[in-house]
Amino acid sequence: MRVPLSWLREYVDLPAGETGRDVAAKLVDAGLEVETVEQLGGGLKGPLVVGQVLTIEELEGFRKPIRFCTVDVGQANGTGEPQEIVCGARNFSVGDKVVVVLPGAVLPGDFAIASRKTYGRTSHGMICSGDELGMGDDGTHGIIVLPHEHEVGTDAIELLQLVDEVLDIDITPDRGYCMSMRGVAREAATAYGLPLRDPALLDVPQPNSYGYPVKIDDPAGCDRFTARTVTGLDPDARSPIWLTRRLQKAGMRPISLAVDITNYVMLELGQPLHAYDRSSIDGTIGVRRAEQGEKFTTLDGVKRTLDAEDLVITDNSGPIGLAGVMGGANTEIADSVTDPETGQVTGTTDVVIEAAHFDSVSISRTARRMKLSSEASKRFERGVDPQAAAAAAQRTVDLLVLLAGGTAEAGVTEVLAPGAPRTIAMPADHPDRVAGMEYGRETVVRRLQEIGCDVYGQDELVVTVPSWRPDLAAPNDLAEEVIRLEGYGNLPSTLPQVPSGRGLTARQQLHRRVGRALAGAGYVEALSYPVIGEGVFDQLQLPAHDATRQVVKLVNPISDEEPALRTTLLPGLLGALRRNDSRGSHDLALFETGSVFRAAAQPGVAVRLPVDRRPTDEEIATLNAALPAQPRYAAVVLAGAREQAGWWGKGRPADWADAVQAARSLAVEAGAELVVRQGQYGPWHPGRCAELVVTLGGVEQVIGHAGELHPRVVKAMGLPARTSAMELDLDRLAAAGGEALQAPRISTFPVATQDVALIVDASVPASSVEAALRKGAGELLESLRLFDVFTGEQVGEGKKSLAYALRFRAADRTLTAEESTAARDAAVALAGERTGAVLRGA
Repeated sequence: MRVPLSWLREYVDLPAGETGRDVAAKLVDAGLEVETVEQLGGGLKGPLVVGQVLTIEELEGFRKPIRFCTVDVGQANGTGEPQEIVCGARNFSVGDKVVVVLPGAVLPGDFAIASRKTYGRTSHGMICSGDELGMGDDGTHGIIVLPHEHEVGTDAIELLQLVDEVLDIDITPDRGYCMSMRGVAREAATAYGLPLRDPALLDVPQPNSYGYPVKIDDPAGCDRFTARTVTGLDPDARSPIWLTRRLQKAGMRPISLAVDITNYVMLELGQPLHAYDRSSIDGTIGVRRAEQGEKFTTLDGVKRTLDAEDLVITDNSGPIGLAGVMGGANTEIADSVTDPETGQVTGTTDVVIEAAHFDSVSISRTARRMKLSSEASKRFERGVDPQAAAAAAQRTVDLLVLLAGGTAEAGVTEVLAPGAPRTIAMPADHPDRVAGMEYGRETVVRRLQEIGCDVYGQDELVVTVPSWRPDLAAPNDLAEEVIRLEGYGNLPSTLPQVPSGRGLTARQQLHRRVGRALAGAGYVEALSYPVIGEGVFDQLQLPAHDATRQVVKLVNPISDEEPALRTTLLPGLLGALRRNDSRGSHDLALFETGSVFRAAAQPGVAVRLPVDRRPTDEEIATLNAALPAQPRYAAVVLAGAREQAGWWGKGRPADWADAVQAARSLAVEAGAELVVRQGQYGPWHPGRCAELVVTLGGVEQVIGHAGELHPRVVKAMGLPARTSAMELDLDRLAAAGGEALQAPRISTFPVATQDVALIVDASVPASSVEAALRKGAGELLESLRLFDVFTGEQVGEGKKSLAYALRFRAADRTLTAEESTAARDAAVALAGERTGAVLRGA
């Protein structure tokens, strides 16, 4: 909601020296969100005056039409002589009144005006458009043509109200009444402790039986409908400058006098209105639900298919308006047309004014279904004051009579559904208990009266809520009003006391250690949305039967393209890597830890928990049973350089080994023994994919994969070449580890090193050989490392040589050569028994 400060001052006598920022600070303290304060006319300097075009000479020989004009500006130029000006616009004629800026003036944007030679003539100033003066769009995109009643030489800065301040307020859904000057003025008056001149306090005639006929078939959808008729409008009447300028400052484009008046009154009082061309209405105006599939063309020229839930305004011919959203093209106010031969102006002369109150839920659903958000629908879905309809209709009638020369018919139609004021019972000390401080009954009553409530009672208050506050429905709502008006800054602040002896759970501690370990290894955490589109599974080359494709779909997703909860972290991480790479960051190492969602074989049905009491343990258990499994995963992705080149060396690119090492780092943090062996799965390159295995309950389980992504996956997802990735189930990795991390054993005795080179079949995994060596070496083995893999004629076809470094150490003595050799021989023997390994050179 854009609120011009000059307009706001009409309803509240703000202090003379109060600036827009001062008012914004007061409104923010009262709970409104003032986003910006715009300074209109900042840096504007005259002379800027009204001029009259005397002559126009068309200049030829240029690529675009150019006109050389003489303009009478009175004594504004100091000589009284006509001002010579070159202009390219064509929407004005000789005799028109225009806005002229003279040399020495400065326009918005620090645009200084001086005499200059152009198109072979000297131009002494400019004839201005609305955009050049910072006025906004007036619909013409051309020169401002003023009404003839304005005198030549008049100061145009004051005439066009070019200097002002505009507050841009973000209206929250519970403050619909502030989508009007009336509502914001009420808040400003309360904030300053000043009286409010309510623009809705008008003398409104009583309803009678000879107004325009209206029939409401759906009182639940429309509980109030006011209709007024004005005849004899001048079709050539134009909106005055003050009206168009207020609309422009409020962010609306002037259209025609009748439409401008309805928009102006909507901005002023918050009540949306619609003006129908009376000659286009066929019979009684009705309000009903649409027929399923019924067709209707709205004012924007779009033919729309209606739903049975849509509320429509009708006559005998069918729908003439989409209630609370947009009018119909068939009853639109006709533009004035001038007959070139007779000069006679034709257009709409008789109008019927609609001021109605519609159900907010119905209007909201229609606007969203149609994807047709209008100024009217924004107000109705937030709540409009039903008592303002009659005043808004009267205000519209008065302005049409005043500005268009019309005559208000005596008939007044007002159809009302039965209703009663809303009351709320509340203990007088309820705001005290909510805020944790004492206000007292007098303060509570005073603040509630300031927002328009009627309050009765002593210890137990009975509060009658004003019609413009549909958001006030419970004692807590009233308490909030008292608290905000007394000032949120006055609330006491206390720090909660943390119970002793509690801290992070084991799962949370692991999560934190994992994040620190990966960050320490040079990875950057990237958080992605937990939703995906099912098309990503095809990009990842997952088989049709893969469990990862079994997703949980959301009933109301944020995006139709991503309707499912994620079953893998890779799509979000790879998307982040792709975006960063496309923006020039090519050396990337990203990680994420988070939940994935696994659909159950038999989907459960969630129960609706009660809100008037604490749910029972059985109800909570039933709800939890219906939820999908949500294991925590960890994943990394890498691309580009892993080590940068420099004076210290050539550096190296990230590859599959870095992804595998990330998995090993997580295993260390979890205290788990991770087996890495060759694998093949989905998005990974079949020859560069490692399978990550742990032992749970004596059974080996694959908990993830690591390695280089398949080239087809890289191409399908637009990733850098040789992108690598790792993903594993962090919960199962933690389950495979111990409850507490074991500190490494430190011995003061020297280490004994033994190297062995074993020849095995090429198909034997190195991890199998390593496991056999570890088992056979026994307790004296401290560490085992594969440092060389060799294939060639020397080891034979279909064979490979694996060279290991074994480190032996005892905790209580120095090992002898015989002891370390015996341990090595035992390791080699078991490796030979299990994998067929033989010592190279034996």
